[in-house]
Amino acid sequence: MPNALSVPTDLLTLTVDETGVATLALDAPDASVNKISWDTLNAFSDALDVVETHADLSGLVIASGKPDSFIVGADLAMLQTFEIPAEARRLSREAHALGERVRSLPVPTVAALHGPVMGGGLELALNCDYRVASTADATKMALPEVQLGLLPGGGGTQLLPRLVGVQQALRLMLTGKNTYPDKARRIGLVDALIHPPGLRHAARRAARELAAGTRTVERAEQSLGDRLLEGNPVSRRVIYRQARTRTERRTRGNYPAPPRIIDAVRTGMEEGLEAGLDTERQHFGELVFTPESQALVSIFFAKRDAETNPQPEQARPVDTVGVLGAGLMGSGIAQVSAQNGLDVVLTDQSLALAAEGKKAIWSAVTEQEDKGIINTFTRDQIVERVAPTADYAPLQAADVVIEAVPEDLSIKHAVLSEVETVVDADTVLASNTSALPISTIAEGVDDPSRVLGMHYFSPVPDIPLLEIVVTEETSDEALATAYAAGLAQDKTVIVVNDGPGFYTTRILALYMNEALLLFEAGAEIEAVDEAMMDAGFPMGPFELFDLVGLDVAAKITDVMGEALSPERVDISDRAGRLAEADLLGQKTNRGFYEYDADDDADDKDPQGVNDAVYRHRDASSRSTPPAGAIQDRLLLMMVNEAVRCLEDEVLRAPIDGDLGAVFGLGFPPFLGGPFRHADRAGAASIVDTLQRLADRHGPRFAPADRLQTHAAQDTTFHS
Repeated sequence: MPNALSVPTDLLTLTVDETGVATLALDAPDASVNKISWDTLNAFSDALDVVETHADLSGLVIASGKPDSFIVGADLAMLQTFEIPAEARRLSREAHALGERVRSLPVPTVAALHGPVMGGGLELALNCDYRVASTADATKMALPEVQLGLLPGGGGTQLLPRLVGVQQALRLMLTGKNTYPDKARRIGLVDALIHPPGLRHAARRAARELAAGTRTVERAEQSLGDRLLEGNPVSRRVIYRQARTRTERRTRGNYPAPPRIIDAVRTGMEEGLEAGLDTERQHFGELVFTPESQALVSIFFAKRDAETNPQPEQARPVDTVGVLGAGLMGSGIAQVSAQNGLDVVLTDQSLALAAEGKKAIWSAVTEQEDKGIINTFTRDQIVERVAPTADYAPLQAADVVIEAVPEDLSIKHAVLSEVETVVDADTVLASNTSALPISTIAEGVDDPSRVLGMHYFSPVPDIPLLEIVVTEETSDEALATAYAAGLAQDKTVIVVNDGPGFYTTRILALYMNEALLLFEAGAEIEAVDEAMMDAGFPMGPFELFDLVGLDVAAKITDVMGEALSPERVDISDRAGRLAEADLLGQKTNRGFYEYDADDDADDKDPQGVNDAVYRHRDASSRSTPPAGAIQDRLLLMMVNEAVRCLEDEVLRAPIDGDLGAVFGLGFPPFLGGPFRHADRAGAASIVDTLQRLADRHGPRFAPADRLQTHAAQDTTFHS
């Protein structure tokens, strides 16, 4: 039995086995995960005080007392309490000092890693001599600070390049992406892999053998080309320059963290560790107080809050999901359900079509296996959870049935009416429609209280948002159960009230309609798309038209045109006219852009503007406004309509509007969403710009009443 050493904290335990290997296990009480905070740093410091006084120790293992994770990063709530950059720099300095103490211990140190190992947790592990990770699918490592507008402040910008090389380290830090066990072992981020039950034992054995000299740290050497490129300051300049170029191309200069990450790495590699750590501290302190980071952190907290069902006691348990339609959307819904442990009944008009949907799921999860994200056993488990069928009878076991059939009201009525006769009386019936009013869809069933919208976004596995749409008749039980299903699918959930286009489709439709009006007035397609990508959108509106399909876009704009008063909107019929000319976008390889007919990807890369499309507009000449004017028209059209959705009570709260726009539509995350952007820019400034646009382009830009109220009272949407 290991002996416990006395440590003056309840955040961790310190035990020593019979061979003298100490195990420090962090286990924050009353918390589901461990985070880096002042208390955590102080607890580690107290534990190291004890370790440093025991000369008889032969090694130290740092582990987690939590069964499902190591350390998930910094406590962001702590960062929000800082009032000046010096406080953030002090946190970074304390983390650096703790890391230096770990590196200076006279005994081998080993990190035992299982589950998420994020941010400061990974930085702590980087200070150890050796890292052992479990092979569990849940184990993943990342320095994701860049996604919050920050850089790693616990030494990551200095330790990671020295461990895995400058190029690999910059890739990981500039994207914030996860690294899974097999790749982590391959690139030298971890030194050994072990099945989860044996992790602690393997880590202690590694410490003993490192101390005895019977185990050495062996990491794969870099390729000759990488060694030559990273071997001297002159060639490393190429790496920094390329990293800046790639980052600028991806971020369009909208995020302040990436160039500071590159600068911290460069300083450390060229001027030494201490200079690098000092640069990291300085940049960390500055970034905490940038508006971009504050917007990103606000979205992080909003997302976390949305991960709690507001009415859990009303929800039925969700074990089985039925999906009607095995096409792109249906198979995507089935995939995210099965990936997260739900059983799925996937139906279509024939067994062959349903089987094609299951095959698409198999292909998608096999790709994850190839990337080392999941193992073969997990892949097979996911696929086996999906039962394809052409018969509605198996849906009797479903707790929620989601129809993903074509946007035709008669079809939706027919399938839901038939399904209602098969399923239990309290099974939720959901529609994945993107525009049709849910109250109208509910007319096709006998019990409209069980009907709601579950609006997913394509591609379903990649877009985190689920927009649940409720009518006046939707029951609390149905809503709570649908919310539980969305959380089980690992979705960020917002709840909105029924209305034409709901929230996301409504604001997106008017944004894209404004792009069509620009096109009709003579604007160049590429110039508009470039302007909006410069503003922070992942793609421009015309590329998005081609991705969605101009026929689909035309149906949506028709719905919006019928629902909103002509005084409010100026709906273009251009998408419909282009669709009639068979310019549908990617599905016909011609739309606003041209596409490679041999490209079978779901999202094809444009091969250039389709110049023929210019013949389908009224403008006799091309005349493109400045980029700033394009951005004002499109971005503020979306912001203004979001506020109107709040006025119309389609939105229940501004934070739902921010989550929906950022996670569903690609609204620039660094702006924090339409309402956070309005607060940051100032309602008065936005009202002034909208009034100028209204004077020039018509009443569709008239500022929403609530915007004008906030402008007059100098108040904000978010407290």
